[in-house]
Amino acid sequence: MEEVQNRFAVPIVSLPDSHDHDGKPIQEDESGEGPNLHHVMNISMQELLQEKGLVTAEEIRNKIEIFDGDYPNRGPKVVARAWKDSKFRESLLKDANPVIEEMGIDLEHAARVIVVENTPEVHNIVVCTLCSCYPRVLMGQPPTWHKSRSYRSRVVYEPRAVLREFGTEIPESVIVRTHDSNADMRYMVLPMQPEGTEDWSEEQLEKLVSRDCLVGVSVPEGVV
Repeated sequence: MEEVQNRFAVPIVSLPDSHDHDGKPIQEDESGEGPNLHHVMNISMQELLQEKGLVTAEEIRNKIEIFDGDYPNRGPKVVARAWKDSKFRESLLKDANPVIEEMGIDLEHAARVIVVENTPEVHNIVVCTLCSCYPRVLMGQPPTWHKSRSYRSRVVYEPRAVLREFGTEIPESVIVRTHDSNADMRYMVLPMQPEGTEDWSEEQLEKLVSRDCLVGVSVPEGVV
C-alpha cells in the first residue's frame, strides 16, 4: 500500500493564473491532500487481486462499464413500474428487494433496499451520514456531492436549504424527511408522478426520473 501512496506523493506545482480548463477551475478533492486512505486501499487491493490472478483488469473495466451504463437505468425502471401498477407499488413499499428482483433486476446480494414514497404531505431525501452507502445496483455510482461532508451533515439539519441549492423548493406545508442509509440498508425515493402522464408508457415515464429524483434532491419535471 505504501507503494501506491508514493505514486501520489508528487510535488505541487504553481501554475500561472492563465492556466485553466475551458474556463473552469481545477477541482480538488475535499481535503486538498490527495486520495484518502480508502482510495489507496482500494487500488492496492485491486492490484493484489490482479497479481494473484483472481481478477483481470478487463473484468474490472467491464464491471465499471456496467456501473456507468446499466445500473443508473434500473432505478427509473422501478419507479415507472410503480407509477403504472398500484399493486407493484404497494409491494415495493412493503418489501422492495424481492419485488425488484421479480422484474428481472439482479440486486447481486445487495443490502436491503427501502423505498420511501413522496406524497403531497411528505418529501423524502436520502443521505449516508457515515460514508457513502448508496444503492449502486439501482442508481450507479454515487455523485461526488453525495459523499461530501458538507452534504452529509447539512442535509440532516437544514434539508430545505440543501434542496434549494439543487433548485428544489418544497412548500413549508410539506414535511421534509431525511433518511440515513447504512451498511445494512439503502434508501431510494419514489417520486410523485407528474400530472398528465397517467397514460404514458413505462418507457416514456422512465425518462422523467433522474438520479437526483431517486435521492430526493430533485423532483420529476411537472411535479410541484
